[in-house]
Amino acid sequence: MQDVAVRRPRTPVGLEGLPRPGRCLVMGILNVTPDSFSDAGLYADTRCAIDRGLGLAAQGADIVDVGGESTRPGAHPVGLDEELARTLPVVRELARAGVCTSIDTMHAPVARAAVEAGARLVNDVSGGLADPAMASTVAAAGVPYIAMHWRAPSREMDDHAEYGDVVADVVTELGRALWRLAEGGVDLARVAIDPGIGFSKRPEHDWTLLAHLGSLRRLGYPVLVGASRKRFIGAALAAGGAGEVPPAGRDVASAAVSALAAVGGAFCVRVHDVRAGLDAVRMAAAYGAHLDREP
Repeated sequence: MQDVAVRRPRTPVGLEGLPRPGRCLVMGILNVTPDSFSDAGLYADTRCAIDRGLGLAAQGADIVDVGGESTRPGAHPVGLDEELARTLPVVRELARAGVCTSIDTMHAPVARAAVEAGARLVNDVSGGLADPAMASTVAAAGVPYIAMHWRAPSREMDDHAEYGDVVADVVTELGRALWRLAEGGVDLARVAIDPGIGFSKRPEHDWTLLAHLGSLRRLGYPVLVGASRKRFIGAALAAGGAGEVPPAGRDVASAAVSALAAVGGAFCVRVHDVRAGLDAVRMAAAYGAHLDREP
């Protein structure tokens, strides 16, 4: 089963149709929900969301990722009509402005409508597991697709954070997801993978996955890391003596994690603070350019 997933036609440096700036890409997060874990619904209003997306692009985001359903731990799903109403006007206006826009959704009807509105990428935190129609939808759309490691919906994902070997288990489960996508007609040359930091993971799992991105990359796909402001960063700050740091106060630490991910070979990092994320991946690129040189 996994052999189908790893037979990719080339060693990836990126995905067709997305920017290739010669460094790790930076994806700016735009949550157009009233219950986001990190921004308390600041961009639930459509006009505010559009302005925020344009601002992220102006700050240098390579991609702006629009999501209309919270995936924070414990979150409950929203109806398709509501998710469409939240996301489509934003995707449409950003695309019209020339912004490379992705749609963050688990639902095939939302993915299809967003692509029709101008989205150039589908970012699915369920890796195709939440909606059986996602594979055929992405295959028909012919756009790049991010498949994340996922075990359960947000409201119950913390109950599934048990692993024998988290790296081996995530690689195996992603391989199965990729096989299912291929069976559904998805062109695997257009697929990237995401280890699902914080999704059915405890902090020790998140750090282990970050430290072993090479094992994920050996599947043969570009790897996206979405770690910005997440719980494992807050836990590390608290353990290091910083005390309890709310999500919005974790951007410097998030940038440090982005640099680590870029050095580890991630093709893209998903961040809230685009300027800090860009600085982080630029430093990673400068560092990486000297790794193989003799002193």
